[in-house]
Amino acid sequence: MQTTIQQFLQYLTVEKGLSPNTLTAYGADLKRFSEFLQQKRRARWDEITRRDLLDFLADRKQKGLSSRSLARQIATLRNFYRFLNRENLLQTDPTQNLESPRDWRRLPKTLSFEEVERLVNLPKGGTPSAVRDDALIELMYAAGLRVSELTELPIQAVNTEVGYVLATGKGRKQRIIPIGDVAIQKLKTYLAGGRERLAKGRVTDLVFLNRSGRGLTRQGCWKLLKKYVRLAGIRRPVSPHTLRHSFATHLLERGADLRSVQAMLGHADLSTTQIYTEVTRHRLKQIHRQFHPRG
Repeated sequence: MQTTIQQFLQYLTVEKGLSPNTLTAYGADLKRFSEFLQQKRRARWDEITRRDLLDFLADRKQKGLSSRSLARQIATLRNFYRFLNRENLLQTDPTQNLESPRDWRRLPKTLSFEEVERLVNLPKGGTPSAVRDDALIELMYAAGLRVSELTELPIQAVNTEVGYVLATGKGRKQRIIPIGDVAIQKLKTYLAGGRERLAKGRVTDLVFLNRSGRGLTRQGCWKLLKKYVRLAGIRRPVSPHTLRHSFATHLLERGADLRSVQAMLGHADLSTTQIYTEVTRHRLKQIHRQFHPRG
C-alpha cells in the first residue's frame, strides 16, 4: 500500500506540479487512511469497500476533525482512487457518490479596513528589517498573496514601474496582480537599500530576506505578522491568509466584480477557468486602482 501511495505522490509532483504543501497534505491524509486500514487488517486496495471508507470518515469525525478537513480528506481519497483506476491498479472506485459535508464552507475571517490600516502603518524606522516588514505586510494585503507565494517571490516577478507582481500559485500557475501606489513605493524603498543590507553579500533572487541573507520562511512571515498584530491592538488570531481574505472582501465590498477578484486570487476552480481568461491585464489594473482601498 505504501508503494502505491508513493507512486501517487510522485504522479502529483511530476504530472500535476502540485506545491510541496499540497503534497504534504495528500501524504498525511493517505497515511492516516492506510493506518486505519491496517487496524482493520486490510492488506490490498481491492479489499477495501465503501463501508471501510465510511467507517474511516466516521472515525475521523469522532476524533474532532472539522467538516472542512473531512471534505479535504474525501477529495484526497477521490483523487487517489481515480489514479488507481487510471493506472489500472484497481477496477472499482468506492468513492463514487461519496458526499462531502454540506457545511464545510465557512465564511472566511477578515479584518476591517480600519484594522488593516493600523496594521500596515505600524512598521517604522530605517532599519533593513523594518523597511522589509513595511513592504512585506503592505504587499501581503495589497496583492492578496498566499504566504508561500510571498516567500518564493523572485525580484524579476516584481515590476514597480508598471505596478504589478507576477505570482506563482498552486500547480505552478502564474497570474499578474496589480498593486497600488503605496505598495509600489514601499517595495521601491525596500529594494533600493534594505534588501541589499539584509543580503550581506549572498546571491539570491528572492525578494524578502531574513537577517542571515536567506529567503524569509513561512514561519518567519507568521512570526513577524503576529508581532505587528499584537502591536496594532488586534485581539484575535490573524494569519497571512486573513489578509488575503481581507483583500478579496474589501474589493468586493467596494464594488469590484467577482470574476476580477477570482483572477487576482488565482483560484484554480475548473468551473471558473474560462472566465479568468476574459479579464485583461489592463482591466485588472483598472479594477484594482478603482476599488482597492489602498490602490
